[in-house]
Amino acid sequence: MDPKDYEVHDKRFRLLIQPNAFLEKLDGGSMWAEGPVYFPAGDFLVWSDIPTSRMMRWAPGMGVGVFRANSNFSNGNTRDREGRLVTCEHGTRRVSRTEHDGRITTIAAEHEGKRLNSPNDVIVHSDGAIWFTDPDYGILSDYEGYRSPSEIGACNVYRVSPDTGKTTVVAGDFVKPNGLAFSPDESKLYIADSGSSHYEDGPHHIRVFDVRPDGTLANGRVFVEVSPGLPDGMRIDEYGNVWTSAEDGVHCYSPDAELLGKILISEPVANLTFGGLNRNRLFIAASTSLYSLYVGVRGAST
Repeated sequence: MDPKDYEVHDKRFRLLIQPNAFLEKLDGGSMWAEGPVYFPAGDFLVWSDIPTSRMMRWAPGMGVGVFRANSNFSNGNTRDREGRLVTCEHGTRRVSRTEHDGRITTIAAEHEGKRLNSPNDVIVHSDGAIWFTDPDYGILSDYEGYRSPSEIGACNVYRVSPDTGKTTVVAGDFVKPNGLAFSPDESKLYIADSGSSHYEDGPHHIRVFDVRPDGTLANGRVFVEVSPGLPDGMRIDEYGNVWTSAEDGVHCYSPDAELLGKILISEPVANLTFGGLNRNRLFIAASTSLYSLYVGVRGAST
């Protein structure tokens, strides 16, 4: 790994990187790359190019192609426990699921009879519950969706019950909730607040919550403030370290909130995911580009 590609802030970071690996640029044709998700069954990666309303696909030896030509301004993506694609769509203001036969079904599109703002990022708990953030980025202009007033009047974090399909607010005090991720044992939930994107004194931090057995959250507190820039998407590795996007690349924090190191990228990073057949390849969606880097740790299985 070229020393100019990273910063070591704590010696523990040296065990998390792969010294003989290098940062590889896989694609440079996006307008705003987001939401990378890896599918081990097919060994390929899908990500969103939000302004072009397309989802792109990369596979080893095959390169890049269009996965979905009209994605409804998709943003965050994940896989559920059955290997199905779950997507946040700005254009339809919903969270959708692509079934194994190709049908697209709606998971959540409203709360208490009001349309959602523009779902941003999504994760799936081992119990089947779907958790997602709903800031208003996709309704602020016609660039990442369709300009429209918020019907809900707030930017919330939601949980969709696996039993009833009911959508419940689990956190309602965020300015602009963004990326989210569970700790490896799912006892904690990390949520980014990227409110400084539109407010000079807005938050640019990650908060962490305790997850109760009934799916509610408790003991919310600021985990870290991310600078330069702001946190967007994030992922957790097998040891509970938090890998988050930032303006200068990817920052890695220990579970006790110490900055371990950075992977430096020449473009602001929006999101990332662990992939590859051993979950040790970090895929990074950074503005116009998609990068990858083999690391010395595996992503958490959740």
